[in-house]
Amino acid sequence: MTPLAAFLLSHGARTIPSSRLAKEVIHLGNRPVSFAKGEIHISLWNGYHPFHRFPPHTDRFSEGEHHARKPPPRLYPFLMLRGTLVYRMPQSLSQTIIHLIFSTKDREPFLDEAIKESMHACLATMARDRGWECYRVGGVADHVHFALRQPRTDTQSDFIGHIKRNSSKWIQQQGKGYASFAWQRGYGAFSVGYSQLPALVDYIKKQEEHHSSRTFQEEYRDLLKKTGMDFDEKYVWD
Repeated sequence: MTPLAAFLLSHGARTIPSSRLAKEVIHLGNRPVSFAKGEIHISLWNGYHPFHRFPPHTDRFSEGEHHARKPPPRLYPFLMLRGTLVYRMPQSLSQTIIHLIFSTKDREPFLDEAIKESMHACLATMARDRGWECYRVGGVADHVHFALRQPRTDTQSDFIGHIKRNSSKWIQQQGKGYASFAWQRGYGAFSVGYSQLPALVDYIKKQEEHHSSRTFQEEYRDLLKKTGMDFDEKYVWD
C-alpha cells in the first residue's frame, strides 16, 4: 500500500466496492480523481503502468500537491479498475463578523481629505492580503471603522497589530505632514450577526454624516454602553 493510500485510510477513507486494497498502486497520473460535495474520489487499480512518466520517489496527487516516498522507477502492474477510495474532507466552518474601531493617537485629525481614501484602501488591502474578508473601511479624520470577517487562522490582536504597524509606516512615507502619525494603542472589536452586516456597512459608509453632530468619543462611548462593555475612561482612549 502506498503512503498516500495509508494516509487516506487512516483519516477515515473507505473503499468501494472492494472490501480491501489488494495492490499497492494508486494510479493518479491519468487523473482518476474527482471532487464532489466535500469528498475526494480516487480510483484504485492493480496491474502494470510505466512509472517512468512520474518524477522518481513521488506519488502524484492530481496536480502534484502531495509528495511521498515511492520505490525507484520501474514497471508497475498494468491498470485494471479495482474500486474507489472515498475520502470525506473535514470541514471547519466559521462565520465571525467583526466591527472594528480605532482612532489616531490622541485623536489627531491626520486623515484629511488628501490621504483619507488612500488610507482606507491601504487598510482594506492589508486585511485581505492577510486572509480577512473586508466588506468596508470608512471613517473621518481621527478614526476608522472596519466591517470584517475573521478567518479561522488568525487572531484579532495579531491582525490589528499587523495593520497598525504597516499602515503607520505607509502613511509616514506620504509626506512631512504625516511623519509623526500614529494610531492609538487600543481598539474596539464587536461581534455582529450576519443579518446585521448590511446595516453595519451602511453605517460605516455614512460616517461623515454621523459625525456632523457628534465626536468620535461620543460615538465610541455610546457603542461601548450599547454592547454592555465595561471600560475605564482613564484608559479607553490610549
